[in-house]
Amino acid sequence: MKSSLAIFFVFMPVFLFAGKFEDEVLPVLKRSCLKCHGGEKTKGKVDFSGIVTELEAGNHFDLWETVVEVVELGEMPPEEEKPLSSSERKKIRDWRDEFIKLPVELTITPLRPRRLSANEYRNTLRSLFGFDLEVGISRAEQTESGEKSLVLKILPPDPPGASGFFNDTHSAAISTSLLENYAYLAGASLDRLFSKKGKDSLIRMIGQNGDWDGKINPSLAEKIVRSFLPRILRRPVPEERIKAVLDQLKGKQGKPLVTALKFELKTALISPEFLYRGFLANPEGSIGRKSVDAFELAERISYFLWEDMPDDELFQSARNGDLQDKAEVGRQVARMLSDPRARNLSESFGVQLLGLSSIDEQIKNNPIHLHAMRTQPRDFLHYLFTEDRPVMELLDSNVTFVNQSTSGFYGNDRKRLAPFHKSRGIERQRTMNQRLEIKEAEGRGGILTMPSILAMNHGPILRGTWILRHILGVRLGEPPADVPPIKPPPRGKKMTFRERFEAHRSNATCARCHEKIDPLGFALDGYDRNGRYLLASYHKRGNQPPIDTSGKLPSGEAFEDFQGLKSILLTKRREQVIRNLTTRLLSYALCRKLGRGDHSVVEEIASKASLGNSTWKELLIEVANSAPFRETVFEPLEEK
Repeated sequence: MKSSLAIFFVFMPVFLFAGKFEDEVLPVLKRSCLKCHGGEKTKGKVDFSGIVTELEAGNHFDLWETVVEVVELGEMPPEEEKPLSSSERKKIRDWRDEFIKLPVELTITPLRPRRLSANEYRNTLRSLFGFDLEVGISRAEQTESGEKSLVLKILPPDPPGASGFFNDTHSAAISTSLLENYAYLAGASLDRLFSKKGKDSLIRMIGQNGDWDGKINPSLAEKIVRSFLPRILRRPVPEERIKAVLDQLKGKQGKPLVTALKFELKTALISPEFLYRGFLANPEGSIGRKSVDAFELAERISYFLWEDMPDDELFQSARNGDLQDKAEVGRQVARMLSDPRARNLSESFGVQLLGLSSIDEQIKNNPIHLHAMRTQPRDFLHYLFTEDRPVMELLDSNVTFVNQSTSGFYGNDRKRLAPFHKSRGIERQRTMNQRLEIKEAEGRGGILTMPSILAMNHGPILRGTWILRHILGVRLGEPPADVPPIKPPPRGKKMTFRERFEAHRSNATCARCHEKIDPLGFALDGYDRNGRYLLASYHKRGNQPPIDTSGKLPSGEAFEDFQGLKSILLTKRREQVIRNLTTRLLSYALCRKLGRGDHSVVEEIASKASLGNSTWKELLIEVANSAPFRETVFEPLEEK
């Protein structure tokens, strides 16, 4: 019975959904698209001529993502052709939205080793050696926001991959200059390790006592190799490889021994096995779909949660074979979230999920205030991720984090904060955030009303666009280049932004997107460009036009103010929000763009989270135990 049900679900799209594409979507394609995208004419390498059935359409999943996007934006059909009607656009969009939710056979992608990102490399090097390589800076510069890590100063920043995340480095090759940078950093780390400054790190590495004189003899050299090499390769090392390294050290004493030892370790540190994740994931050389081994799984988990290599406990769990058990994965994830290294989850995934780096572009002349605005959402995300908070508290929480620069946004609530101690001198340190329970601060709670989010998206249009893209997961293109800016009000006449924007919306191309953007953005029009809440005092200023924060979503839900919009997001749009967060989290964990075969996993995890009051920890465990995360396909090596 189980196998019969599995077969039913795999082919359910063909039996239950067949006909809708042929009856509703295909006629639109024939009428408006085949002229340029069919037969001999295939502009943009898009050919619809061979797609005439539901099954054929489903085999081109990525194509439909693009089709829906360009149709919604009014980019297709081109201006010289008859545009699609609203009902035609709706037919294409509804079909795609329904089709994507239908069960489909899970597709496990082939293993593709990928280079460590700059952050992953920095963190891994620090864990290996027990210290950071830092840029030499003067005391006067220590309070500036400049990067102190020598690694991040030297290595070029990673561009986002196809997934939109910086850890998606599958297509990032290692150039000659980059390899030279790796060699320099490896050499600098080893030089320090075998110097007086690195003595404590070396003691911890090989387990010597505190009165050790720091001299390396053949016995200690072997101990270092046996301890260090498995950590470099992030898995047990075959004895023959250990002996091959030790053979290079035979007969050497004193400085020649240390020189040879550093050379062998440096060779490992610039090898593909170290610089790439997944390079040693197939030690048996097997072919086909299978679960990754325990050490590959440990590596995936640690870089997912920490952007760092596995620690000793996770490594031992892999060695014992315990990590193949899903319950053990859950236990390890819970443990690792309580570790300080879990901060990297909010600093990397959280920042990229919400586009928080844009804060830096808006606040440039006040480094103290910039620090406060940057850290508040990061601390909030860290709290959600690590303290087992419900997923939807992202939008509705009575907890926030403030310091002296941001406390003024929270009215009387700030009176309950501990006194801030003012630092003095050129080495003034930025004040740490304190956890604050919101009780009286009107218009606050959750990420949407956080001052930094509002300040980096000053104005209704930017705010509405941000909610669509980052919270609801709606794809939007760039605005047309020929659209003029919104005109200021006539001299002597006071107008709200909503009134000024009405004329702007008369452009049909603009209106297609703005019918989605505007209601969301105008709901937040009660906050000024710096993130301060206006409604409580706005009308006391006199001679001011009223602020209208009401709106109606394209799907029909109406609201009077932001609280009404937030209620809709928490209830009627709850599933959409959770699905978007799940999609982005899985994509980040897998370090790649998701495909059609991944969406059954997204739906399974998101549905479970939507039905209950699932927490971020539960969501992270579900992702770590999902089939795409635990399995891969090993392909045969290409013959040269």
